[in-house]
Amino acid sequence: MHTPTPPAAPDEVIALTQAWLEKAVIGLNLCPFAKAVHVKQQIRYVVSSARNTDALYEELSAELQHLHQSDPAEIDTTLLILPELLADFLDYNDFLDIADEAIDDLELDGEIQIASFHPDYQFADSKADDIENYTNRSPYPILHLLREASIERAVEAFPEAEEIYEKNMETLRKLGLQGWRNLQLAAPGKGCK
Repeated sequence: MHTPTPPAAPDEVIALTQAWLEKAVIGLNLCPFAKAVHVKQQIRYVVSSARNTDALYEELSAELQHLHQSDPAEIDTTLLILPELLADFLDYNDFLDIADEAIDDLELDGEIQIASFHPDYQFADSKADDIENYTNRSPYPILHLLREASIERAVEAFPEAEEIYEKNMETLRKLGLQGWRNLQLAAPGKGCK
């Protein structure tokens, strides 16, 4: 588990998140769709100021509406970064059900979906230190808001989309835990296990 650290300034949180995106997600090609939106600066980075899940629900709802109402050419996707909340992966995982409720409450089902990233991300039936978990490990808990239409276009442009997961597992197995650590992606004071 991670040890508590003083809150980082929002610009530091965003900078570390962007470094993770560039070094891991894009650098290791864990998501072949990420590079284009990054290069075009179509990613909205929002650092949550929520101190409880009720406030986070409100922030998430506002960001879902903002993304839905925005021009996709300007904002294609949003990373809602949670430096002060849901540090425990089980709590974060429980909140994902609430996040899905927000999509339903706003009638955005089929329009926007949420991908999950967390410093302690763990797939079901895996061990905490399994390298495969690192495909979804990020410096901070993140709710990644994605337009379904953008996903559909990306999948059409990448015919082997169903193979991404397996390629990611292979990439990370080759990299190993030390290779991941060498990427230096952890938040300050939050070393990887």
